[in-house]
Amino acid sequence: MSTQDAGAGIGRTDAPLVAIDGPSGVGKSTAAKGLARHLKARYLDTGAMFRAVAWWCQQCGVDLDDAAAVTATARATPLEMGQDPDAPFVRVDGQDITEAIRDQQISTVVSKVATNLDVRAHLAALQRELIDAAVASGEGIVAEGRDITTKIAPDAPVRILLVAAPEARLERRAMEVLGAAGESEREAVRDAVVRRDADDSTVSNFSTAADGVVTLDNSTFTPAQTLAAVIDITAAVYPRFARTQ
Repeated sequence: MSTQDAGAGIGRTDAPLVAIDGPSGVGKSTAAKGLARHLKARYLDTGAMFRAVAWWCQQCGVDLDDAAAVTATARATPLEMGQDPDAPFVRVDGQDITEAIRDQQISTVVSKVATNLDVRAHLAALQRELIDAAVASGEGIVAEGRDITTKIAPDAPVRILLVAAPEARLERRAMEVLGAAGESEREAVRDAVVRRDADDSTVSNFSTAADGVVTLDNSTFTPAQTLAAVIDITAAVYPRFARTQ
């Protein structure tokens, strides 16, 4: 684990800006929310934005295989992202869909939205606006997703790539979605994890760290250990946020 080059050329006394990437089931959301609480910063789950567009397309009767129609719908989606790490929410047209977008059916189809380059460009612009606003407010932000460290916030002072062995990720996702992690449960989520990663890897690199990005393999870590590690990585750039013993 190295922080060499992290935050080069970026002022380190400003509101914290942390970018976290990684594959499905690696624990990005848990780590990012915990870090945002520690920093007293905002939290942004960019993956939820793609899920929200997929959900809205289905509500509007849009064929997810019709790339042009999906793009048009994405641009018109009345999306609101709650950024409180203690109570993040996703709303579309005033309706809270925070839980609805975690349904396995959405997990199965969301790559059709996430691999649409025009949709990615539209949501990337929204993500940058939210990040810029959070930093300008003085609160700062922890943003997590697939290409935050490379495309959305490549100049973030702290950039972390979380990785873990495939079986560890399957076990975590099975526990999250199904409440158990036996063989049958792991198989039940395998498609949503493995195939989605394969699909999304065609448009985003979240398996190999770019220059200046810290790789953290948390295959054998508990959530608490992962959080402690990301806090320490962040504190190497923002010392005022060091953990108290």
